Formats: sequence, C-alpha cells, structure tokens
Amino acid sequence: MNNLQDILYKVHIKQVIGTTQLNVKNVQIDSRCVSNGSVFIAIKGDKTDGHHFIEQVIQNGAIAVICQTIPERIDPNITYVLVENTHEALAVLATNFYNNPSKKINLIGVTGTNGKTTIATLLFKLFTQLGYKCGLISTVQNQIENKISPSTHTTPDAIKLNELLKQMVEENCTHVFMEVSSHAIHQHRITGLEFKGGIFSNITHDHLDYHKTFDEYIKVKKKFFDDLPSNAFAISNADDKRGAVMLQNTKASKHFYSLKSIEEFKGKILDNALTGLQMLVNDKEVHFRLIGEFNAYNLLAVYATAICLNENKEKVLTALSMLTGAEGRFDYIIGNQLIIGIVDYAHTPDALENVLTTINKLRKGHEQIITVVGCGGDRDKTKRPLMAQTACDLSDKVILTSDNPRTESPEQILKDMEVGLNTAAKRKYITITDRREAIATAVNMAKGEDIILVAGKGHEKYQEINQIKYPFDDKEILNNLLNKQQ
Repeated sequence: MNNLQDILYKVHIKQVIGTTQLNVKNVQIDSRCVSNGSVFIAIKGDKTDGHHFIEQVIQNGAIAVICQTIPERIDPNITYVLVENTHEALAVLATNFYNNPSKKINLIGVTGTNGKTTIATLLFKLFTQLGYKCGLISTVQNQIENKISPSTHTTPDAIKLNELLKQMVEENCTHVFMEVSSHAIHQHRITGLEFKGGIFSNITHDHLDYHKTFDEYIKVKKKFFDDLPSNAFAISNADDKRGAVMLQNTKASKHFYSLKSIEEFKGKILDNALTGLQMLVNDKEVHFRLIGEFNAYNLLAVYATAICLNENKEKVLTALSMLTGAEGRFDYIIGNQLIIGIVDYAHTPDALENVLTTINKLRKGHEQIITVVGCGGDRDKTKRPLMAQTACDLSDKVILTSDNPRTESPEQILKDMEVGLNTAAKRKYITITDRREAIATAVNMAKGEDIILVAGKGHEKYQEINQIKYPFDDKEILNNLLNKQQ
C-alpha cells in the first residue's frame, strides 16, 4: 500500500478537495479496473474522456480522483485532486506508486522512426550474452530474461510501464532496453523515468495522422533527449540530417556514430550479402549475421551504447557477431526452386526504400523482385501514395493489398495508394484486397531464385479489421506457400 500524499510527490497540483491521508491499493486509468482503494486518473483520450466515468468509478470503490476538471457533483467521502495535465500527473503518480523502479536499473531508451526494435532487441541479446540479467520493452514483445509477454503498444502506458520496470527490478535485472515511441513522449508515458542513456536512429515520414506536421514530430522526438539528465549519455546517427539537432540541447554527454564521416563510432561496409555484413567498426574487421546498410547503422548504435556503458570493445564485437536481429525485420526464408521470401515490418516509405534498396544490392541481376505491400487504416494517409510509388520504383512487380485496415475500407486505402502513380509504375502493379490471396499470387508469379518481399506487418500475428484482430502471420503463410511450390 502507498499513502496518497506520498504518491502525489512532484505532481503539479492546482487544488485538493478532501484528505490526502489515504492508503492507496492501486492506480487506474481504466474505469472497468477500479476497485476498493483505487485512485482513478481521468485521462482525456482521442476517443474517450475519463472524466465521464468519475461517478461510475466512485461506485466501484475509488477513494480518490485525479482530474483536469472538478465534477459538478462532489462526493464528500472522495478526495479530488485538480491538475493541469492528467497524462503528466499519471506518469508521476505511477513512478511514485511503484517506488521509482527506473532509478534502480540501467534504463536505455531507443527512439527514431526506423530501427528502434532491432536496436533494442540487439542490446537485450548482447547484454544477456555478456552475462547480465536484462529486460526488453519493445513493439514485438516485453521480456524479463527468458519470460516473454506479448506487447500491445511500442511503449506501454505509464502504469503498465512502471509495473513492468518494478518486476524487472524484483527479478534482479541490471539493464533494461526499451523502445520510446513519439506517442509515448507526447503523452507523458515516460515522464518521471530516469534514463541512463538515449539512442537516436533516424527520423522520416511517419505518424503525421497524430502529430499533424513533420516539425512537431521532430520536436517530440527531440524532447526525449532534452530531458535526459547530465549523468546520462545521448547517442545519435550523424548521417541523419537531424542527428545533430536531436542532441542540440541535451544535458547528457553526446556521442555520434556514422558510416559516412569520421565520428567517435565509425563504420564501413566491406561486403553486404545474404550471408551477412562484413564491416570495419572503428578499424576492427567483423562479420555480422545481419544484412543491409540499415542494419549496419543499427549495429553501430548498439556498439556505441555498449561502449558508453563501459563494456570491453573486443567482447562486445565478438558477441555482436553471433547475434541475429528482431523477428519480422528482414526475416528471410529460402523456399523450393530457391525462391527467397523476405518478411519485413517496413511500414514507412523510408523503411520500405531501405529494405528494397538492400534487396536490389543483394540480387545477382536476373531475379525478379516481387513486393506485396499495403498501408494501415486509421493512420497517416499522406504516406500511402509514397509507399506505392517506392514499391513500384524498386520492384519488378508489385501487389498492393490490405495491411491492418482497422475501421477503414480496404478498397479506399488501395485507391489512396494508387493516387499519383506514374505511367511506369502503373505497368508494374496489381491490387488484391485479400492479403493471403496477394501473398499466394506473389508466390505463383515467382520463378527460381526470384525474391518476394512481404512488407508492412513483420512480427504481427494478426490482421485488424473493424476492431477485431484475426490470426494472420505473414511469415508462416509465406513459408507454407513457398515450401509447397513444386
């Protein structure tokens, strides 16, 4: 149990009605989870407003309500705490309620548009290999040592996040690697956490459905580094044109990695093949199992982080050379007739370009590249034609199909993707709304040694249609179809 007065420490309070000398059993933002002894934080979300459920949570046993507007009807037995921003208050309350778990571990945050999952996963695998007990919080899964739980968001809400960090502390984890999404920064999910280090991968066109402008998206990402303490480190990609800007105002020590210029952590690709990357890392030649230039950047970011955490350079490079990447990130299958299938999470124009550019560099010349790609519903519509154009520019054949249409019409999403395609592109693509059928068609089109890319969903094991998640696994479907081919 925690005392309400204690867990309100550092919350920006405007007014209190009632006593703060209360024993708190739990902190909740979902009215359905409220029980006797709960504190309820009324969050104003995009679709629902927690303030509408205040009377209901009181009936369910809430003893205190944190809100941005005091309700008209005041219950004399309930404590009301008025705050400026309930998102921010929630994060501070959760941090206090779970006894500041982030202060007891080396918490490393990874942000950027592409590469977050791979960097966080590689760090988890690397430090586990180096003998540490580690935690992972990622888009693919949350993990405490060998215990894996599915992930619903890139970065969980502040309550789940602090609860997860507390479990990791109790399991004696020394290092935790987490993806930090722009939504999490903007919605204060990470407010109150103490990071030992932060990593910036890159920034490209994404989430403009939420952030509205690219400038706002950049500012939100930058805020993560602005808020790092002076005893932390900040690592950035010097080859991204906003890499230096990200660290402009940070109090943390600054470090940069690059493939194109002389930086503290410098890499050079010597060979890029389906067998992996041969690289120079600060003049040390190493072979890695990962493929492609984008993974060369991810590996440099991981190496830089390990050195900033005072690990031995030789041991780090030896361990890194043995690691594989994250599920659904350039995951490839070799099927019958030596047809190669690749499943990748690429769901932004830049990520798709990176993957297709890598495939083009790996092919010998005679193989076709057949790309199956769609765009998610209820998300940034401006990237839809860019995704289609990128696929057509860098592939021999393209099948435009459904991704997670969510509450939108799949046919309308496909029409949005087709807008503005040039004449050359129009000769290359067909549209097939059903994703399974689209993948099967790509396999039927393929001849020996052709390469099929299925992009957009990666590790996901479902397809979301009208708020229902149906089982759907790109890799499983592609693998089954490729290995049935005669």
